Amino acid sequence: MSADHKIIRVIKGRRPKVVVIGGGTGLPVIVKSLHDQNADVTAVVTVADDGGSSGVIRDYINVVPPGDIRNVLVALSDMPQLERDIFQYRFDSKDSFFAGHAIGNLIIAALSEMRGGIFAAVQQLSSMLRVDGHVYPASNRPLTLHAKFTDGTELSGEAEITAAGKIIQSVSVTNSDDGTAPVAVQQIVDAIMDADVVVMGPGSLFTSILPNLMIKNLGDAVLRTNAEVVYVVNIMTQKGETDNFTDADHVRVLNRHMGQNFVDTVLVNIEKVPDGYLDEKKYVEISRPVTPDYQGLRDMGCRVISSDFLKLRNGGVFHDGDKVAQEVLNLAFQAHLKNGGH
Repeated sequence: MSADHKIIRVIKGRRPKVVVIGGGTGLPVIVKSLHDQNADVTAVVTVADDGGSSGVIRDYINVVPPGDIRNVLVALSDMPQLERDIFQYRFDSKDSFFAGHAIGNLIIAALSEMRGGIFAAVQQLSSMLRVDGHVYPASNRPLTLHAKFTDGTELSGEAEITAAGKIIQSVSVTNSDDGTAPVAVQQIVDAIMDADVVVMGPGSLFTSILPNLMIKNLGDAVLRTNAEVVYVVNIMTQKGETDNFTDADHVRVLNRHMGQNFVDTVLVNIEKVPDGYLDEKKYVEISRPVTPDYQGLRDMGCRVISSDFLKLRNGGVFHDGDKVAQEVLNLAFQAHLKNGGH
């Protein structure tokens, strides 16, 4: 669905307020579809990534990894396509100095230095890119992800954790520069408390979703909000993170980290991935379809919405953003009525 054909949906004269929490490739897909369907979107983006172009920039100039933020900014941008393409352009390997870097990452890094932090930089860039909505880095400082494994060992750093090939027991985050506990800016807490729906995922459970919730005041806001809390279950398991997980296992991990059952609704794909479709050389981190466990989800108090959310593209398995957005907006209207709206 293009922005030219938005579904105009309002709640008492305003657009439905949706906060999406996560990172990785799934986040911009959902954010763009919500934007195209006229939601008032706030994207809260993890800053604990240490891989790829973002990681290289972070190593050199000590800013938060900008890649996920860049993709979400573009997803919410109302700029012409050419300008968005320029912002997204990634230099090829023939240019030894800039090889692999996206122009947008360099701009975000520069603005972060100029404005003394990523949060102010992203807000200014949002204005420049004509972003319709809000893009909030989960923290204004780079974060380091820590994991404890079931064998008692511990590791730090996203890349190291996922490459360890061990079963993750729990994760936590600290500020990278001094090891202290991170704090989310007040705008994030306010957005969560004011939302109709808070969406987590799709995305890597331990490295894209939980790092945000482990920021205490952000996680506390998700527990306290009257918004409908929705988890979009990944279609495929992820090597080094969720091997052999059922959909209920995902939610159990979330609940364990947060100390209570807090997920209201779970979106589950039921469309089968065709045998042999996945390009396993291109998508090396993907393993197999997540096994359903509807009773396990209901035992934790979750409403289950199961549907065909599958989108196949270029040998990869993705969520159909438009279908997910439609369900999320339906939940937004229901939550508004439940919370006393008319």
